[in-house]
Amino acid sequence: QVQLVESGGGLVQAGGSLRLSCAASGSIFSISAMGWYRQAPGKQRELVAAITNGGNTNYADSVKGRFTISRDNAKNTVYLQMNSLKPEDTAVYLCNADCVPLATMIPNDYWGQGTQVTVSS
Repeated sequence: QVQLVESGGGLVQAGGSLRLSCAASGSIFSISAMGWYRQAPGKQRELVAAITNGGNTNYADSVKGRFTISRDNAKNTVYLQMNSLKPEDTAVYLCNADCVPLATMIPNDYWGQGTQVTVSS
């Protein structure tokens, strides 16, 4: 069974920074892509950033130059460094990972429970 646990959300003033972490645990054979999504009230869930196990990254246009995604493959952990935060970044941030569990050896999509990020103006 695979679990993703996020941490690092909170309340910050505009212009401030936060660092999110997401650790995958359980009996995992491999993890390919990992990423962060966000969902604001009344809006659709959107991709914020993603990273492959080889380190290739992809960002939403709205966060390019402000957010940086990274991962530690040895720890099965993905990070999101968020700088120059804006009120419009306020949302629940969810971790996502494409994992192959040892029990099934079948790739599947896993989600964390989400962490709230609130940016005040």
